[in-house]
Amino acid sequence: MPAVLHQIENRAGDAPAEDWRAIAATLRRYVRARTSRADVVEDVVQETLSRLVHQGRVQKLLSVYALGFRIAANLLIDHHRRDSRYVAESGEETASLAPSPHRVLAGRQAVAILKEALAAMPPLRRDVLVRRRLHGQSCAAIAKELGLSAKAVEKHITRGLADLHKAMPGDTAAREAVR
Repeated sequence: MPAVLHQIENRAGDAPAEDWRAIAATLRRYVRARTSRADVVEDVVQETLSRLVHQGRVQKLLSVYALGFRIAANLLIDHHRRDSRYVAESGEETASLAPSPHRVLAGRQAVAILKEALAAMPPLRRDVLVRRRLHGQSCAAIAKELGLSAKAVEKHITRGLADLHKAMPGDTAAREAVR
């Protein structure tokens, strides 16, 4: 329990008639919903309680919860600004946004495998699949241009995707689910 709660409760004569444990718990939930950092949650709640006590001694508070939420929100903004300024001033190199060499290599290998699988497909199936997946044509448009039924186009797409899926190395259980 934060030290502020002990100090508030020990001064029964000058503390307002508030349930500080309930206020702290409510503030903790409020702050936790807005940040995932546990250290920030406790710091913000403790500082908020401290400011609430101070304000309560200076003037009568109409709504302890409303003021507490506003103080906590402002403290969270301050923490965020301080953290972002620290990161910007630290001078550390940020990680590259470019994909890793392993990922590039894996992508190139996948493209080569897919090219081979497309080349091994029957020409009509390949044409239907390329028109649908790469050019974004509708099944109806493909059917009309190739003189097929919409159902035949759908079957060519399904079989073509199954062929591509089988060609890719990986989980055999996933390949079995396609069959």
